[in-house]
Amino acid sequence: MRTRLIIPTPETVRSRAERWLDVERAAVVEITSEEKGYPVESAFVSGEMRGWRAAEPGPQTIRLIFDQPQKLKQISLVFEEKEIQRTQEFVLRWSSDGGNSFREIVRQQWNFSPPQTKREVEEYQVELSNVTSLELVIVPNMSGGVARASLKSLRLS
Repeated sequence: MRTRLIIPTPETVRSRAERWLDVERAAVVEITSEEKGYPVESAFVSGEMRGWRAAEPGPQTIRLIFDQPQKLKQISLVFEEKEIQRTQEFVLRWSSDGGNSFREIVRQQWNFSPPQTKREVEEYQVELSNVTSLELVIVPNMSGGVARASLKSLRLS
C-alpha cells in the first residue's frame, strides 16, 4: 500500500519573498517519473537552475493536489530544451471536485530548435476558484522518440 502524509496548511500559503503560492506547503505533488538530480520540487523553487526532468521518454504528468481549495489568478510555466529539436505539447487542466473531473485551461504546442529556440515561457491570467487539483500533462515529442519531458518552473498565484 502506498501512503502519503499530508500536513494541514492555511487556505492560501504564499512565500514571504514573492506573490507566488508556496506549492511545497500547499499541495501534494504526484508525478509519473523523475530523473535523479532533477526533482519536481526544483520546478517550484525560485532561483533553482535545474528544474524537473522525467526519468523516461514519453508523456508525463505532474499533478498538484491542494490541501485546501485555491483561488488562482496567474499561472507561469517555463520549459527549456538545450539538446534536441522537437515539438512538445502540454495540456494544463484543473479540477474543483478533487480530481474526479478536469477542465482544460490550455493545450499548447511549441517547437524547440536549439540553440536558437530553446526556451518556452507561458503566462496565463485566469480566474479559477475552488481549485482542488491542477494537472500538467507533457508530451515531450509529438513525433515519438527518446525526448524526455522537463519543466524549468511552474509558478501559481
